[in-house]
Amino acid sequence: MPLVALSFPVIDPVAISIGPFAIRWYALAYVVGLLGGWFYAKRLAASTRLWDGLRQPKPLDIDDLVVWVALGVVLGGRLGYVLFYNLSAYLAEPLEILAVWRGGMSFHGGLIGATLAVILLSRSRGLNTLAMLDLVSVVAPIGLFFGRIANFINGELWGRPAPDFPYAIVFPHAGPIPRHPSQIYEAFGEGLILFIVMAFAANRFGFRRPGLVGGIFILGYSIARIACEFFREPDEQLGFLFGTTVQALSGGITMGMLLSFPMALLGIAVIWIAARGTTRPATLASA
Repeated sequence: MPLVALSFPVIDPVAISIGPFAIRWYALAYVVGLLGGWFYAKRLAASTRLWDGLRQPKPLDIDDLVVWVALGVVLGGRLGYVLFYNLSAYLAEPLEILAVWRGGMSFHGGLIGATLAVILLSRSRGLNTLAMLDLVSVVAPIGLFFGRIANFINGELWGRPAPDFPYAIVFPHAGPIPRHPSQIYEAFGEGLILFIVMAFAANRFGFRRPGLVGGIFILGYSIARIACEFFREPDEQLGFLFGTTVQALSGGITMGMLLSFPMALLGIAVIWIAARGTTRPATLASA
């Protein structure tokens, strides 16, 4: 047994309840993340220095962007979970795809959905698409932080067994074995630390080389996710990928890792292309 085995704190997953109306912590985390991102994005959009000649989005554009991205995250996150993590089960019961209140969201699917939403809005408003993706990348860690905290409150997505870790937690639905609080690791790695990195990148580079800041986010998230996956229990229906031999050699390859590897390569490629100035509009290239 570990030196200290912490019991999971008793937290009601419902934050506010008035009669039949209930607001869960998970939903509240989405709301807080979106509102925080909206407030921060407005400040970034208003800074002429960051845009360096590129067309700045108007306040109304940011208001609409939040709605579009929210829809993209929810739809993409749900479809991503269905396709990447549990396709066979949902093919057997297709109506379960609509039961989002039972859980099941994929960050990588949500990222694709949010990206498509930004592309569509940017093109409809005549804004630079890559610069707008940069903007969203800077504020995204806010939602990631609160989302992972909500995962912890819900007692889901727990970590791997850690009998020798002094601050392991016994999660209520994960048996009697103390486990890593991997949700907290992800909240700090994918949320707080990445937020600091992105704030520094935005202040240092601005959006003058469209795609550069977004590439940093893609690479940074991939590194944080892969590192945290070494402490996170893989999804029950998937387990570790590629058999026991690879698991013994690597500590276990998970679907989260598998999806993040090409994402990291994409981030490196985008950074390299944007750093050369290739993505800057020709009319502003010499500015």
